[in-house]
Amino acid sequence: MRIEWSDIAFDDLSNIQDYIAKDSPYYADQFIDKLMTATEKLSDHPRIGREVPESEYDPDIRELIFHSYRIIYQINPEHILIVAVIHGSRDLINVEIKPWDIV
Repeated sequence: MRIEWSDIAFDDLSNIQDYIAKDSPYYADQFIDKLMTATEKLSDHPRIGREVPESEYDPDIRELIFHSYRIIYQINPEHILIVAVIHGSRDLINVEIKPWDIV
């Protein structure tokens, strides 16, 4: 199954990279490369991630944890869509519009 990234997820990656690059551009690039590589296993094992509790347990909204980030993705019949990459400390419970509602 192919993996696609939403515009929001790419923006998230860019923001994460910019933040880390303030201290080390080298480690920022390394971190983003490793994060993106971590998602590759989804093509063969799309249900490897846990269901996202804030999605009211929609079985097609899942997440991988990478360091302190949540890689939130949606399983579709033809592809996997990475919808957002957010810091684990971010509270999605009280967010009116969830990342998977936007795409």
